[in-house]
Amino acid sequence: MTRAAVLGAGSWGTAFAQVLVDAGTETTLWARRPELAAAIRATHRNPDYLPDIALPPTLQATSDAEEALSGAEIVVVAVPSQTARDNLVNLASLLPRDAVLVSLMKGVELGTTKRMSEVICEVADRPSNEVAVITGPNLAKEIAARQPAAAVVACTDLQVAEMVQRACNSGYFRPYTNHDVLGCELGGAVKNVIALAVGIAAGLGFGDNAQASLITRGLAEMSRLGASLGADPLTFAGLAGVGDLVATCMSPLSRNRTFGENLGRGMTLAEVVAITRQTAEGVKSCRSILDLASKYDVAVPITEHVAMVVHDGMTVQEMLTSLLSRDPKHERDDDV
Repeated sequence: MTRAAVLGAGSWGTAFAQVLVDAGTETTLWARRPELAAAIRATHRNPDYLPDIALPPTLQATSDAEEALSGAEIVVVAVPSQTARDNLVNLASLLPRDAVLVSLMKGVELGTTKRMSEVICEVADRPSNEVAVITGPNLAKEIAARQPAAAVVACTDLQVAEMVQRACNSGYFRPYTNHDVLGCELGGAVKNVIALAVGIAAGLGFGDNAQASLITRGLAEMSRLGASLGADPLTFAGLAGVGDLVATCMSPLSRNRTFGENLGRGMTLAEVVAITRQTAEGVKSCRSILDLASKYDVAVPITEHVAMVVHDGMTVQEMLTSLLSRDPKHERDDDV
């Protein structure tokens, strides 16, 4: 039996740990806080993030990282993207040398503009063919409820991707493999920013036409940036692209859409942050994605405007006016 460790007991880390157990993989969930690990062991529930979900009784939980990682053949990293480096620096010496490392994170690191797999490779001193990425339309609460979902396991070594695929193929969670790690990670990061914009539109009271337009133009931004970095264009037509984009932009379970909706309804950034319990990755990643696009001279107007709202004080009404006043172009122009 394959043994896995999941680092991070938030909603997605916990849900994915359940997926692994349901797929027949022996799994230990690492929680940073001892009291949360103890509660999961005692009640087979995660009281902080998934209180209504009965977790498999065979799922182990611990706050001892060495215990969680001992003998693991797959190590899944499920912490907020902007804390990934610090977490991995603290855990690097405990990572089994022959384990495959898997990122569940969807973001671009501030300052370095590195993708999460690049951060893992750098800190853990691993080649890219030993690091995989899982992405797609992965709303944690639905997956924890064992509702059907599909995802992508991406790795430059397809044999590694297939090994991870087998470990998480639970029946209700259907993983596909892909070799385009770059494209899959960009899709997962950019969609969070577009979801903020869609949420803002919904909060302002705009309907499906406006939201669909933002989703479509957001897909264009994602695809332009990916093409400039060398991603496979077909990736953005798949689960890691349009699939994840639609789910994150339209679902009330989406943290990023909900965060944007609250901004659109007139709440200040500080007020929204205060009531947002879990990380809305797009809030911080919009700046690093904009920096990455600037490096490659790629126009990303939606991302740019979201960054101005959440970091530079632009109001949502000013954002709307600025976006709508842009010169009309051909739909396929690179600077639209």
